[in-house]
Amino acid sequence: MLVLEAKVYANQAQYSAMDEAIRTAQFIRNKSLRYWMDNKGVGKYQLSAYSKVLAESFPFVQKLNSMARQSSADRAWAAISRFYTNCKAKVKGKKGYPKFKKHSRSVEYKTSGWKLSENRKQITFTDGNNIGRVKLKGTRDLNGYEIKQFKRVRIVRRADGYYCQFLVAADNREKIEPSYSEIGLDVGLNHFYTDDKGNKIENPRFYRKGEKALNRLNRSKSKKYKKNQKPQSNNYHKARKRYALKHLKISRQRKDRAVKLARCVITSNDVVAYEDLRVANMVKNHNLAKSITDAGWYQFRVWLEYFGYKFGKITVAVPPQYTSINCSNCGAKVLKALSTRTHKCQCGCILDRDENAARNILSLGLSTVGHTGTQAWGDETSI
Repeated sequence: MLVLEAKVYANQAQYSAMDEAIRTAQFIRNKSLRYWMDNKGVGKYQLSAYSKVLAESFPFVQKLNSMARQSSADRAWAAISRFYTNCKAKVKGKKGYPKFKKHSRSVEYKTSGWKLSENRKQITFTDGNNIGRVKLKGTRDLNGYEIKQFKRVRIVRRADGYYCQFLVAADNREKIEPSYSEIGLDVGLNHFYTDDKGNKIENPRFYRKGEKALNRLNRSKSKKYKKNQKPQSNNYHKARKRYALKHLKISRQRKDRAVKLARCVITSNDVVAYEDLRVANMVKNHNLAKSITDAGWYQFRVWLEYFGYKFGKITVAVPPQYTSINCSNCGAKVLKALSTRTHKCQCGCILDRDENAARNILSLGLSTVGHTGTQAWGDETSI
């Protein structure tokens, strides 16, 4: 599956209609969630059928396309299913009990309620919200795909405008020449990652660099906010938008960095080993939470696995326990504080702490690959 995105250009009335569709989708999701809370044993198909009951009870819900209503109910079930999965897996701490949405930013259509133009540069939404025909502008050409390949269409609202996302049923895997090399990665805060050869990639710290400007914009927004006043002034909304645009820019910088690094690592190596970190647990340390979030380790891992699948490379997530303590040369345990950045062992091995961990990660990754049944590394003896 591919997700292609294009910027939407429309008039103010059409933007207002999109907002109404997003609010309706949020209403259906919240109502479906309440229906599940009040009725024991309700499943996915009962929630989907309940969206039809809502359409009969509320005229504004009837305006939304029937498949879009079902998609909103599916969103409620996705939150419920995730909660059930965490309970069965006995996840430590909070299990993620479903919550009501307050500020939804998207509405999803399935295979009806929209129609692409012949040149694929316009899309017409045909439901009762009167969105109508809007222009699309993006870097990806939609003409290379048949209409039947488009499985989902989603309208997404962001700080800088509205976007249209297309979920396309297509295989994007590519074959590239093997590099005959492998790499182990140890992510950190001083450096974004250190590999088993001692190479280091600097941590850009996008949020830290933009934090001063963010605080200034937030103060400006707060000064214009009037308590118990509805609606707020235009100056407040302008300040709120400037603040949101700065956050959006930082998030896009972080994503762009993760995508480029992940693609470079995958295309340069045949096997990539990295730590299976539980970032959600690590950010509970309030002294490091901001720095860990700013680094974007989880996003980097997601793109590593995506490009690994796309280019047919092996990605291995190994347990992080003792990777910084064990000596990569002799295997002895060398206890060290977090502030100790040099690994010194009795066997004479002296390495940077992160490089030693990266070597251990690679060793664990290669040992794991050897038990997965792959033939790429000589598991079957040639005759």
